[in-house]
Formats: sequence, C-alpha cells, structure tokens
Amino acid sequence: MSTDASQDWQHWHEQRTAAVSSSYGPLSLTGTYWLSDFPEGRIPAVPGEWRAEGDEVTLSAGAEDAVTVDGKPLIGTVRLGADHGPIHESRVESAGRRLVVLRREGEWAVRDFDPESAARRAFRGIEATPYDERWVRPGVFRPYAEDRHVRVENADGKERGLGLAGELVFDLHGAEHSLQVAVEDDGTLWAVFADATSGRDSYRFRFLRPAAPAADGSVTVDFNRALLPPCAFAPHFICPFPPPGNTLDTAVAAGERRLVES
Repeated sequence: MSTDASQDWQHWHEQRTAAVSSSYGPLSLTGTYWLSDFPEGRIPAVPGEWRAEGDEVTLSAGAEDAVTVDGKPLIGTVRLGADHGPIHESRVESAGRRLVVLRREGEWAVRDFDPESAARRAFRGIEATPYDERWVRPGVFRPYAEDRHVRVENADGKERGLGLAGELVFDLHGAEHSLQVAVEDDGTLWAVFADATSGRDSYRFRFLRPAAPAADGSVTVDFNRALLPPCAFAPHFICPFPPPGNTLDTAVAAGERRLVES
C-alpha cells in the first residue's frame, strides 16, 4: 500500500469530517420549506414573510423579525433569487441562522441552516473504511451521444429529473460494472449508486465523484472516496436515489459508510 496515498486519504477524511461538522455544514440544516405549502407566506419558526413571485422570491420583514439581508437589517421588502454560493455567504441571516433560497424544477423553497441544530450537537463522526488500494480501479467514461434525463425518487419521496451524460465502466472483483454519471460544470463526474452493502453495512446509497476524464476517456475510480449524501446528515435534503442500473450487484466495502452512532 502506498503510504502517500493512505495519508492523502486520511487527510481527505479529516477534511470531510470538518466540513460536515462546520457551522453551516449539512448537519445544520433544520428544514426545507416549499413555499407552495405556505400560501399565506408565513413559515413556522422562520422569520419574515416569504412569497414566490415568478422568477423571484419576495421577503418582507419588520424590526421584530431581526432579519438581515447582505448584512443590513431588513425593514420592508426585498426581492431574492436562488442562492448558489456557500451557505455562509447566503444573503439572508437571522440570529446566526442562514436562510437559503432554493429552486428546483420551478418550485421555490427556503432552507434554514442553524449552527445550534440538534444533529450538529449530536455528531460523533463518520464511519469510513480505512484506505485500501484495491478499491482504486481504472475506468473509462463513455459519453452518451446526447444527455439523458430520467425521473428518480428523491429522499423526500417526490420524483424529480436527473440528468445523465454517460457511463463510467470499470472492473470490480473480476467482473465489468458500469454506473450512469452526470458531468459537473468543472468536468468532474458524479454518480449516485447503491451496492450489496447499502442499507445494511452502509447508508442506503452513496455518491461517487471521480476526477474529470482524460482526453481518451480514462478515469480513476476510487471507491475509498465514496461519500455519504447530504440526506445522511439531515433528513431535510432532497438527494436523488440511484437511477435504474446504478445498484451494483457486488459489495463495495469502502469509503464512507454511515454516521458514528451516539
């Protein structure tokens, strides 16, 4: 085993743990509120009045709401678009909480990230299998002629579209396997997958984020860096389930498995 590779993985694991447990990491999400569920504009436990108006959301607040937008107290109404940056840079804040505007398939929602969340206080770490070079496999990315979209169930029980750009093919335990993957804006790949350990020895599904393929399509598939999805840390995320064909019929006993139990 490469000592450098093992140390790199350990550093990656420590960074992941730190990011997850940070003030506005996934453990701090206490709610995702779809505005269509609150036609009066008032979300329980969330200050202000929120309304979806076409391509924007309006937020109205008074002094009693103690809401700031862009660091300044809001008394009146402001128009907001979806937040795309890091959570701690979101525009709306109230008493240390970040109120993040989200849009999915034309529907608007507000997410409440609270550093004092019960999940963050209870966090004890991520169970992960120690690095093993046998889980680093050569692979090939085979793009589709055109992107495909499938409907998959999400963690909140609703079906939503999932874009797929190609297949990642690799050998595992002496047999060829493949995963349907998306291509991120920076060229890296993203797969949602399950395997024979899912729901038993690991969370019910996981993410894999290989680096961008080389010009010939070759790419390293490192299951040591299989990731727990955000919904493993807080049930208020809407993670997509694996698309058809992305449940491997073999065990991937590598990477992040589940949260350390309290």
